[in-house]
Amino acid sequence: MKNIKSHFVFTKQQRNGILSLLILIVVLQLVYFFVDFSYNDIEFDSESIERFQKEIESLKVVEIENRKPKLYPFNPNFITDYKGYVLGMSNEEIDRLLDYRSKDEWVNSKEEFQQVTMVSDSLLNTMAPYFKFPDWVTSASEAKPEFKKVNSPIRKVDLNKASQEDLRKVNGIGEVLSKRIMDYRKTLPSGFISMVQLQEVYGLSPEVIERMSERFFVKEPENLSKVKLNTASRDELVTIKYIDYEIAHRIIEERTLREGFKSLEELTKVKDFPIHRFEIIKLYLTLN
Repeated sequence: MKNIKSHFVFTKQQRNGILSLLILIVVLQLVYFFVDFSYNDIEFDSESIERFQKEIESLKVVEIENRKPKLYPFNPNFITDYKGYVLGMSNEEIDRLLDYRSKDEWVNSKEEFQQVTMVSDSLLNTMAPYFKFPDWVTSASEAKPEFKKVNSPIRKVDLNKASQEDLRKVNGIGEVLSKRIMDYRKTLPSGFISMVQLQEVYGLSPEVIERMSERFFVKEPENLSKVKLNTASRDELVTIKYIDYEIAHRIIEERTLREGFKSLEELTKVKDFPIHRFEIIKLYLTLN
């Protein structure tokens, strides 16, 4: 008994320690019972997220519009290959106008322009507000003057066959720029398929490209193989310049969500898509 009793005899310090431990246990029990440790899920404001997403998409649209060349009133009789492309005309429509003009014939109204080029009504309505014909065309009281040919028309050269000497005939193109154009042409598997690709050549201003379109033309190859956007695999998409594997993967994800793209312009909605390269990329794409 004496040995058992010795186990229950404590010093003053030991009693204080035991008391402190009991108090700590009681406090922890009270905290456990009265404090709510349940996890509260973070609530997301779906409306705010959707509104923010719409703002991003609208900014993308604004950026695309800002990158488009600004239009000013012009005489449609002098539309070049490059300007026709910027306006949205196809190669065939531009060629019809150029063939008509090569016979010294003139377009004097938007109706006559459509009759010659066969552009759609929607495209005509977009272009017509910028048409500016000579005063005598819109004034019935003045007689139609005869156009005098001052210089013989410049015979256009195929840009894919042009030499550096041919290129240097354009005002604003010297030895350096002509070499850059030739070097860039070598990097293109099918050569130039559109004048718009000249935008890729460092140092070429829009004004110089416009002057080049007066001397050169580009004919899209008949056997040009374009990638089918709505059925292409990731490996097929990455064959297009400026589309890497990450962008190709996101294009396929977006295509799945949309159940197929309805237009090439919908590519600009793909996350991180290089919008400023869209005009080049779409040259190598077709929907189906």
